[in-house]
Amino acid sequence: MVKMELKFERLSKFNRGILYKLLSDAYSFDSKIEETYKEKWLADDNFFFDNLNIGDKYCFITTFNNEPIGFFAWDPRNLPNYAIIGDNCIIPMYKGKGYGKLQLQEALNRIIRNGAKRIYVSTNNELIPAQKMYEGAGFKQLDNSMLERWQSAQNADIYYVLNINM
Repeated sequence: MVKMELKFERLSKFNRGILYKLLSDAYSFDSKIEETYKEKWLADDNFFFDNLNIGDKYCFITTFNNEPIGFFAWDPRNLPNYAIIGDNCIIPMYKGKGYGKLQLQEALNRIIRNGAKRIYVSTNNELIPAQKMYEGAGFKQLDNSMLERWQSAQNADIYYVLNINM
């Protein structure tokens, strides 16, 4: 019997371009998403690989049987008050199998260990599975009128918060 193994690996075990590739694959169902976010995705990939000390601490690659299937990154600059989830993706071949939920839980555990009191995330109206995943993990939708500054920096429709009870 072959053992199937899910792991959460340091970014430095991979080559530059992996984050962009995973995001491009994960959102391949809608070319408009890549058109909108391509420059940001490339900039994020370069930032994390130019700063592997940050990339290894605030980003991880999810692998299944040693193959990259997704990744998760977050912004810790406002800890301990809050952290912001950045990119979070699973490639299509592995969607719908629970790996996204496991990846999110791993990330939440890491963020909470870093002392976050709240965790914020944004998503789009079209991404129903992402909405359900965040809501299933306990995130509550925020009133968008309270988020003007953050909202102007995002290209999203829905904003969530998870309050951490210490």
